[in-house]
Amino acid sequence: MDKSPDAFRTISEAAAELDLPQHVLRFWETRFSQIKPLKRGGGRRYYRPDDLLLLKGIRHLLYDKGFTIKGVQKVLKAQGIRQVIAIGQTGAIEPVTVADHDSALASVPFGAGEASGLSKKDTNKLSSLLKDLLEMKRKLDQARQ
Repeated sequence: MDKSPDAFRTISEAAAELDLPQHVLRFWETRFSQIKPLKRGGGRRYYRPDDLLLLKGIRHLLYDKGFTIKGVQKVLKAQGIRQVIAIGQTGAIEPVTVADHDSALASVPFGAGEASGLSKKDTNKLSSLLKDLLEMKRKLDQARQ
């Protein structure tokens, strides 16, 4: 019998759904403070539906997009949990990137259109501005060396 999409998942169920070993989920809890499964007696973990969506977003960024843990931490800090959940749900929101995922703001994705409350035109303007700022930062970093 399948569980409801709103049901909590044990760590073994979450790991199976994400196609990851359980120890990876435990490790991610130490690296991403936003992952907070409910813990019951004996330390048994129960992942809420939003926890799973966040984990899917993190998994997508790490495994599919090649981000480092530090890069994903920056995305979470700059854009928040909802943005990473959206990435995990659709996989379609492409992050704005420069050569180095760990450079400041290089791995910050913008939401597309209505999902972020911005028009497509405004989203494109922001993406363009971010690229310009990152290029200026790169030049400043080179000049400082």
